[in-house]
Amino acid sequence: MENSLRYLNPEVLGGISRLELRARLAVEGFLSGRHPSPYHGVSVEFAEHREYVPGDDLRHLDWKVLGKSDRYFIKRYEEETSLTCTVVVDASASMLYKGEKRISKFDYAATTAASLAYLILKQQDFVGLGVFDQTLHTYVPPSNNPAHLMTLVESLGNLNPSEKTGLGPVLVDVSSRINQRGMVVLISDLLDEPDDILNGLRRLRTKKQDIIVFHILDNDETDFPFQKMYRFEGMEDLLKLTADPRSLRQAYLEVFEEHAKALRRGCRSQGVDYTLIQTGQNLGVALTAFLATRSGSGRGRGTGTASGRSHGRSSAGPRSAGSRSAQGGGG
Repeated sequence: MENSLRYLNPEVLGGISRLELRARLAVEGFLSGRHPSPYHGVSVEFAEHREYVPGDDLRHLDWKVLGKSDRYFIKRYEEETSLTCTVVVDASASMLYKGEKRISKFDYAATTAASLAYLILKQQDFVGLGVFDQTLHTYVPPSNNPAHLMTLVESLGNLNPSEKTGLGPVLVDVSSRINQRGMVVLISDLLDEPDDILNGLRRLRTKKQDIIVFHILDNDETDFPFQKMYRFEGMEDLLKLTADPRSLRQAYLEVFEEHAKALRRGCRSQGVDYTLIQTGQNLGVALTAFLATRSGSGRGRGTGTASGRSHGRSSAGPRSAGSRSAQGGGG
């Protein structure tokens, strides 16, 4: 329990507690709420007109239109409903990487997941959890019970990332468990082939899901700052390479950006909200900026970075799913 509670960071929760995570697409819920519904009813949010037919409630007749056109039209309104969100967290071995004086990508991702779950439950919406490596090995169904937060946090605290990543099949598995419009939040370092990831996201979009992707990377992965001889060791394979990183940096960053560009473009084309966050950034600041931007730009769909960088992650780079250890020499 104590190990799990570290993911409920008071500073982060305090920073986001006055904000909301709103759905941009229509969702289907069990309760009335604050999110747009695909159905029409009576609400404060005007949607459109339709012609009057005998039996319609005259209270919804638009008298202004009648006066101007001598035609009968009924006002239609957007219903608002509760949100069901599934937060999907990467617990593959590569997520254990952490640079100097930074927490691991997994701890950063788990804190992000716990913070969003807190916010969603505070809104009285429903939130569930999926955790994966090669498979979706943990699935907690959505609930809006406030006590559900501890169930989710304990599930995150009991994990020991150790396997390879298999994002494509995992997203297909997640989509098979969803039977209504809602939201999916994916939190991962996205160390997989872009086509596999985008195909999985496409499957979720066919289920009418409003998708958010948080691309979590260590600053070492985005900047490749190494200056002397290092031994690079794979965390999801047996690859080991001893090299002068200065001779690799340019090629690494080129492949890195190619991978990132494929993900950004693919997410944009599918209407997926993509954000890259570096683990060196204050998470409270990053989430606050994301939520504020999303709330203020509901008509658009951003694909950017909370850290101000434009890099993504290349699965073919020298640090592909790997860690580093000093091998001496160099200068």
